[in-house]
Amino acid sequence: TWPSYRVPVILPQSTLNLDKPQFDAEARLEVVSPCGPACHKSSPLPTYEEVKNYLSYETLYANGSLTETEVGIYILSSSGDGSEGKSRTKRQIYGYDSRFSIFGKDFLLNYPFSTSVKLSTGCTGTLVAEKHVLTAAHCIHDGKSYVKGAQKLRVGFLKPKLKDGSKGANITNSAMPEKMKFQWIRVKRTHVPKGWIKGNANDIGMDYDYALLELKKPHKRKFMKIGVSPPARHLPGGRIHFSGYDNDRPGNLVYRFCDVKDETYDLLYQQCDAQPGASGSGVYVRMWKRQNHKWERKIIGIFSGHQWVDMNGTPQDFNVAVRITPLKYAQICYWIKGNYLDCREG
Repeated sequence: TWPSYRVPVILPQSTLNLDKPQFDAEARLEVVSPCGPACHKSSPLPTYEEVKNYLSYETLYANGSLTETEVGIYILSSSGDGSEGKSRTKRQIYGYDSRFSIFGKDFLLNYPFSTSVKLSTGCTGTLVAEKHVLTAAHCIHDGKSYVKGAQKLRVGFLKPKLKDGSKGANITNSAMPEKMKFQWIRVKRTHVPKGWIKGNANDIGMDYDYALLELKKPHKRKFMKIGVSPPARHLPGGRIHFSGYDNDRPGNLVYRFCDVKDETYDLLYQQCDAQPGASGSGVYVRMWKRQNHKWERKIIGIFSGHQWVDMNGTPQDFNVAVRITPLKYAQICYWIKGNYLDCREG
């Protein structure tokens, strides 16, 4: 069952205009960090002032202008809130490759697969509102600078490519998957938390590897709501799901599910098979919503990428997702709705 969380309130306090960014960073499709679960668990909890700093955010507009917004955090109920690794060949497929390529418009255009979109910088995003896409911060900003494609960022929606004269007739040879194409919508503005920009993918930065994009026009598709990430032991079967555009299968939407191996307050560690390009995918679970008497999928995290961890001298690798904590839920929800009263229940 989806637990009910009382969510803190995050409100903008002041907004400053910043210099226009240079857009000179290379888009990296994954982040590698040497700090694993034990390292994260042993790091001290941030102070209230530090959390306020991390949850302040930059907003990049389509015309290239940039603002920084400081926030205030108001806890109306009890709730608390934490460098490059060695270069190795990245083994992101764990044993048997358990990824499924999703073919055919019957699947691709249906929920939940239809909520996955492709970013022009090469990552994946997930539709979370009529005009909003959730993705990973590193798809837009490398921690120091915005990536080259960030100013003219576009979001691609898979659509079936109709053959001339076919009038959309659904007569396809099952061995030949239907050809799909992307239809692109420009991004109007982008929000990135300062915890990512200051952290630059070191121990703290990983915790804030998420960003929200606002499209120039509504996408008219069903979207998936965000939710506060429950503890792994409360997830159905301890399992998570996500779909993304892995770059070893170009043009394919790739779905996978797997067990959560470990967690910290801000991160989920799992061994879902994934390749670069899938980062930014919304990690979701399906649970019973008691108030509505129905099953509901919600995004509880954002797939960040691959992580090598030195476990007592033995290298172990995980794929990492950023959890949507009550504070992050309050922040992302406020970015979407613009009214904290609509963001009180996680």
